[in-house]
Amino acid sequence: MKNNSALRQHVLDLLRGGHAHLGFERITAGLPAKLRAAKPAGLPYSPWQLVEHLRIAQWDILEFSRNPKHVSPEWPAGYWPAVKTPTESAWRASRAAFLRDLQQMQDLVADPKTDLFAVIPWSDGATILQEALLLADHNAYHLGQLVTLRRLVGAWK
Repeated sequence: MKNNSALRQHVLDLLRGGHAHLGFERITAGLPAKLRAAKPAGLPYSPWQLVEHLRIAQWDILEFSRNPKHVSPEWPAGYWPAVKTPTESAWRASRAAFLRDLQQMQDLVADPKTDLFAVIPWSDGATILQEALLLADHNAYHLGQLVTLRRLVGAWK
């Protein structure tokens, strides 16, 4: 495909954030520990729950994309954290795991040996391109929620 490298670059830009999307690092940086478990009135989740949901869902999409033996968590309970208030180490570990898995998806997309259009053999017709776009879309949706949540708890500058 003539424009394969351009397509890869567009998908990578979307995964990384930028242009019209804020990145995970910027959105999660500097959130005071006392606000990580805050739930504004009327919302069912805290910043911590969104960060963990992002991490878990991203890991699931990545592993589905590359591991034929991967088993997804039970929906919906397996995609949301059980811990209501994170320790500092849990917060740091969740952020680091998210960034590590995001980089691994980017590496998969960037690898010229990865056929973005080939059906993933253990899927029901999904491709790496489809999974990468799903991941970017899911992350953008919940990162937007996290920006709004940070504004509501007074933690966005």
